Amino acid sequence: MDVSPDHPRYKSLVIREKMSELSDQGIVARTGLIAHGRGEAFDYLLGEKTTPVAQKAEAAIAAFLLEAERPVITMNGNASALCAAELLALAAEVGAQVEVNLFHWSRERVEKLVSYLESFTDLPILGREQDAVLEGIASDRARCCQTGIYAADVVLIPLEDGDRAEALRAAGKKVLAIDLNPLSRTAQAANATAVDEITRAVPQIRQAVKELQNDQPRRKKLLADFDNQANLAESVQYIIENLTAQQ
Repeated sequence: MDVSPDHPRYKSLVIREKMSELSDQGIVARTGLIAHGRGEAFDYLLGEKTTPVAQKAEAAIAAFLLEAERPVITMNGNASALCAAELLALAAEVGAQVEVNLFHWSRERVEKLVSYLESFTDLPILGREQDAVLEGIASDRARCCQTGIYAADVVLIPLEDGDRAEALRAAGKKVLAIDLNPLSRTAQAANATAVDEITRAVPQIRQAVKELQNDQPRRKKLLADFDNQANLAESVQYIIENLTAQQ
């Protein structure tokens, strides 16, 4: 499908076409298309822009990653389809490992996704051999790598699910999320949630990493002052005010 750059929904349509193509290739699960549509609906409510509230969370996420000893960024089909290059660049900048973790799991799909990510980077991509299990998860998301998610102290889980966010918190890990739905279990369970669209959020996090890289006192203050529940409440209030302004 050819999409004119003049179309008012150009970016959205291009992303939808890419998601559809990668679904045909087995990178994106078919149900992942439903999840993407749900996210787009919340983005409408936010005005399709990064809010000041989201920027605060993105700075906190950058600080968490820089303060971590063993950070891991996990990748599923949707995150890979939408933002592979940016997420892999972020991983390189903060010294994080990258691990594929899937709900709709099969060896064939894991191989496709790992190979897809390897086409963007020289970083090692974990996930082909998963030799550990995260307790508290009934699905295949429990599968993980001993040297990756299982050993991590901080885990960024873009576009993931509530079961794993809760299980990671129960395992004593700091959980960072990018989720357009401020009411989701993922958003609520995380230590820091950017209520933002992933292709806007990750560049913002990378910029914050650049600004905080050599400023540990500022990082410490950001983390001491950040309250995820308060931030999520502000995000909800932003949606309410945005809807009210449309009347």
